[in-house]
Amino acid sequence: MPVKITMEDLKQKLAGPQYKLTPQRKIVLQIFLDRPSQHLSAEDVHFILKEQKCEIGLATVYRSLELLSDLNILNYLDFGDGCRRYELNDASPNEHQHHHLICVECGKVLEFTDDLLGNLEEKIEDTCKFKIVDHQLKFFGYCEDCQKKRELKS
Repeated sequence: MPVKITMEDLKQKLAGPQYKLTPQRKIVLQIFLDRPSQHLSAEDVHFILKEQKCEIGLATVYRSLELLSDLNILNYLDFGDGCRRYELNDASPNEHQHHHLICVECGKVLEFTDDLLGNLEEKIEDTCKFKIVDHQLKFFGYCEDCQKKRELKS
């Protein structure tokens, strides 16, 4: 079950001698807090910043996203289309992330939260002597809207 993340939680993750919650990082994080279920690229974040009249360069956005991903504040996502996307990491510790349903027609991404792979993980761990700590699962297909459009064309 996703947990509600606040800016204060994120400040604590960035607390330490190596990292600071710079004004730029705070603004980038706020974009994800305001859009908790969206999967945003660096270009998406930069576009939102420009709409908000924030003068943060694209290179700064990229660096911020990489750092926040390295710190597990954001999850890096690859949906197979060559575009790196990020989402807020809202899973409780020791809990699996949600899965993604990706429409190959319009690119819409839906989230699926049920974790049905527990038995498979146990079998893999027993058979391969491999301790699984997490997994990602992506399904590619057609969303409901695109299915309807395809039916109308036929």
